[in-house]
Amino acid sequence: MIKRRSSGILMHISSLPGEYGIGDFGEEAYRFVDFLVQAKQRNWQILPLGITGYGDSPYQSFSAFAGNPYFIDLNEFLDRGFLDRQDLQDDCFGSNPHKVDYATLYNSKMSILKKAYSNSYDCLKEKLQSFYWEQEDWIREFALFMSIKAHYKNQSWTKWDEKFKQYDSEEVRQFEMDNEWEIFFWVFTQYYFLKQWKSLKQYANDNGISIIGDLPIYVSEDSADVWANSELFNLDETKTPVTVAGCPPDAFSATGQLWGNPIYDWESMENNQYNWWIKRIKFSFKLYDSMRIDHFRGFESYWEIKYGAKNAIIGQWIKGPGMKLFNRIKEVLGDLDIIAEDLGFLTEEVYQLIKDSGFPGMKVLQFAFDPREASDYLPHNYSQNSVVYTGTHDNETSVGWFDTIPKEDFLYTVRYMKLNYDEGLHWGLIRGAWSSVSNLAIAPMQDFLGLDNTARMNKPSTIGDNWTWRMDRKALTNELALKIAELTDLYKR
Repeated sequence: MIKRRSSGILMHISSLPGEYGIGDFGEEAYRFVDFLVQAKQRNWQILPLGITGYGDSPYQSFSAFAGNPYFIDLNEFLDRGFLDRQDLQDDCFGSNPHKVDYATLYNSKMSILKKAYSNSYDCLKEKLQSFYWEQEDWIREFALFMSIKAHYKNQSWTKWDEKFKQYDSEEVRQFEMDNEWEIFFWVFTQYYFLKQWKSLKQYANDNGISIIGDLPIYVSEDSADVWANSELFNLDETKTPVTVAGCPPDAFSATGQLWGNPIYDWESMENNQYNWWIKRIKFSFKLYDSMRIDHFRGFESYWEIKYGAKNAIIGQWIKGPGMKLFNRIKEVLGDLDIIAEDLGFLTEEVYQLIKDSGFPGMKVLQFAFDPREASDYLPHNYSQNSVVYTGTHDNETSVGWFDTIPKEDFLYTVRYMKLNYDEGLHWGLIRGAWSSVSNLAIAPMQDFLGLDNTARMNKPSTIGDNWTWRMDRKALTNELALKIAELTDLYKR
């Protein structure tokens, strides 16, 4: 789908409306697919589906494979008699239907899921066992990790007793034998996550909608992946990261972005024929039709920061695996529909990697309009093999952006895009994306709704009010769908 002319909407699952505090795989997700069909869209782009960890970010997950239990539709448990309506009191899910309250969800939804697990265990035990063996190559380490984590009151595994820091220790194996019920709760969450997601994806595909997923380049330090595969990461003898990931000062932050993820030991991964990456990519393409790989430039060179640093100002660029990784992935998995998130500080070597990979890169209109210089993000510089966005989850909304950019930039944007207030400035930006030569055009749902920065999804390098926006249930109108459809027809997407 990303190789032919089409368009789509960026809308994360968490942002869907619904009655249980966060968007999920229930009725509203199917309703959103119906809206996409009515609006003549062919793509639904989402953010990573993993369990949110530090800062509630989907880019900091406890597993590179496991899905977020928050997205499980609780109505299925009501229908099957595993829960009663009284188990789902309104105060369990937060008081604001337009914002995710992660603290409240953390204290309520997991306990509700545990109740559903307890009530269904006898009739599901065989199915869960079968599912466990089907997914054993990742689910064992995940379920074991989460169970030991619960035993340690959810502390990071780096703070566990030494005997439990060793994935293959005798104490860990004994814990596994002694705590089967707890471990299989996490198997239960993944069984229902995958069951419901596959059903939703099938509904989307049957209606001509492709799912574009999102793969973070790095994994969290506090993850099953680092705990169980520590030899694949740049850790010292105490299993503490030597260096961590981020990026140097840029337009988003004067002190850079300190992500804090452990750095891969690329030499060790190469010696292992990149098997962990192949397993990860293969699994991801069971979830998605196409996939955006975050921070793609990090495969050419990555910004490495000393562990314990307070910001990302001091660091160094270190060479990544380059095409060796992607040649190996292609050798094993064949050609894949991958989008390279090639934003940030780009060098000739990064441009060459993107060219050699053949993957389309990203063009973001909000980065284009500086009248003092010629920008690669201006539409007249695009190639067909690219994906154009009005903005991403890290940007301001288009309405918010117009409110904050310098006057010179604003006037240049208006002249270049032929914007007018009758059309709506944000609609003019969407028109610019849809009319471009890029094979794929994407805009966030917030832009179609004309929302200001109170609906912004994420502000990089900040902790607090990120990842919380939820759409109003009444926002998806026939009028809006028809307006999007007309634009899509006009530009043959």
